[in-house]
Amino acid sequence: MFAIKDQEFKQFARYVRSHYGIHFKKEKKALIAGRLGPLLVRMNFKNLSDYLEYVIADKTGRAASLMLDRITTNHTYFMREPAHFHYFQEQVLPYLEKKVTDKDLRIWSAACASGEEPYTLAMIIDDYFGPNKGDWDTKILATDISLKALSIARAGIYSRDKIKALPPHWIKRYFKKNEDGNYILSKKIKEEVIYGRINLVDCKFPFKKKMHVIFCRNVMIYFDIETKERLAERLYEITEPGGFLFISHSENLNREKTRYSYIMPAVYRKE
Repeated sequence: MFAIKDQEFKQFARYVRSHYGIHFKKEKKALIAGRLGPLLVRMNFKNLSDYLEYVIADKTGRAASLMLDRITTNHTYFMREPAHFHYFQEQVLPYLEKKVTDKDLRIWSAACASGEEPYTLAMIIDDYFGPNKGDWDTKILATDISLKALSIARAGIYSRDKIKALPPHWIKRYFKKNEDGNYILSKKIKEEVIYGRINLVDCKFPFKKKMHVIFCRNVMIYFDIETKERLAERLYEITEPGGFLFISHSENLNREKTRYSYIMPAVYRKE
């Protein structure tokens, strides 16, 4: 395994924590060595410090994106944590249908990974509104810090295993099977999602309007308590009154500190 000295690991951990909010304790040194070691060897770096200098010097952001792809996990699939999607369809959409009088529905998938989450939301919305969907602006903003994940998401091509949790009539309606056995998402649904790169620990989100629904799942698990609480406060500020925040079941918000109201496990609301 690629050897990492304690001091250079501390330097690396400080950098990813301050720039991306990701918190690695010292016992994660072996994990970082295992995930980055083969890349560093292939790129002829002798140590982690030299590689970090390379990442910092690359102003395109590609090196940092590749590094983040290696040290984090972008594993996801359609209908992950299905209780959230059922609640969104059965409770949130009927509420917003009555509340949003200008028919401009603003939904943000804040850590979209390879696109399964925002595309699931787009299919739910299409199914819910049916023939009346044309009366609504239902474009979903989907962002991630990983350029690789965003590229996969934009392509909208998934294996049979990835889509197996979807209702069969959705697969028939929204996907087409390719010659290689994979499934490509319909243009209708792909065009409902707008992708962009956002670092969630940046000081300011580039939004002109507040969101009715924010899905920010499976990202706070990488953050320390301070970073997580700071992010929750910033998400609250850009949530419309009455709007909803969904996090993952492996995450939680401190109910004594957050201004969100608890609704059900991993679902919060701005009253």
